[in-house]
Amino acid sequence: MIKFNIRGENVEVTDAIRAYVEDKVGKLDKYFNDGHEVTAYVNLKVYSDKRAKVEVTVPAKNVTLRAEDTSQDMYSSVDLVEEKLERQIRKYKTRMNRKPRNAVPTGQAFGDEFAPLDQADEVTEESSEIVRTKHVALKPMDAQEAVLQMDMLGHDFYVFTDADTNAAHVVYRRDDGRYGLIETE
Repeated sequence: MIKFNIRGENVEVTDAIRAYVEDKVGKLDKYFNDGHEVTAYVNLKVYSDKRAKVEVTVPAKNVTLRAEDTSQDMYSSVDLVEEKLERQIRKYKTRMNRKPRNAVPTGQAFGDEFAPLDQADEVTEESSEIVRTKHVALKPMDAQEAVLQMDMLGHDFYVFTDADTNAAHVVYRRDDGRYGLIETE
């Protein structure tokens, strides 16, 4: 069963909007096993230029599903987000079903909250094929130096070893042009 946490920024979450979100995103319930409660965090934003942004995050046991869409119509954005989340679930489950049976069982990889995937629901994804492998030496540095290295290479992300903690971290360029840092534990 999917529980909903719906929040609005610059928009009042009316009963009609709440019902539409719960109806659309609630369709994903068929991909989860009975008895497992999953919470869908829905964030609705309306910008000054009347564009609406819909973000949905569904944290499961070993995977977090997330999709967002921005358009002039909030309802069409909800539709597109639901389709994106459904594709993600089918893609992940198909990938796990293709692994050898003695590898990681689907229940362990994605949590036992996911229901089995029917053969008819499988997705073929050639885009997930690894076509190139790179080997890099992780040089100890701070995050600012990693950003400089990333910019010099013209990449959108850069993996490095933090000089202080000796842990692997990732810096990346966000869609808004600023930078993000992923710290590992």
